Amino acid sequence: MKAENQALQSAGLRATLPRVRILQMLESIDEERHHLTAEDLYRHLHQAGEDIGLSTVYRVLTQFEQAGLVARHNFDNGHSVFELSSGEEHDHMVCVDTNEIVEFRDPVIERRQHEIAAAHGYDIVGRALVLRVRKRP
Repeated sequence: MKAENQALQSAGLRATLPRVRILQMLESIDEERHHLTAEDLYRHLHQAGEDIGLSTVYRVLTQFEQAGLVARHNFDNGHSVFELSSGEEHDHMVCVDTNEIVEFRDPVIERRQHEIAAAHGYDIVGRALVLRVRKRP
C-alpha cells in the first residue's frame, strides 16, 4: 500500500481508500490485461469485495488521467479504455472483429513520426497511432 500512496502523492493526489484500491486493482490487472473500461474495473473491484461505486471509478479514473497515472484511449467501439501510464511510447492495433487490443513498439515508426513533425516545424507533445486490423484466415 505504501507504493500506491507514494504514486498518488507524487501525482498530487491524496491517498484516499478508493484511489488506493483502484490503483492496486489497475496494477494487478495490468499484468494480464492492459486495457480496461471503467465498467471492467468496477466489476473486478466488486468481485474482490470492494464497495466502490461506478461513479467513483469514473471520477478516480478521470483524476488519474489528469495526473498522468493512466492513459485513456477511444478505439471507436464507443467505450473508453484505460491503461496504466508506463512512460514508454507505444502504439495499438485493434481487431475490427473481436475488439482485441494489441500493443506494439516500433523504433522506425517512432523516429519517422518525429522526423515528420520536425520537417513541418513541430515537436510532438502527444500522439496516438491505432491500426485497425483483421486476423488473416
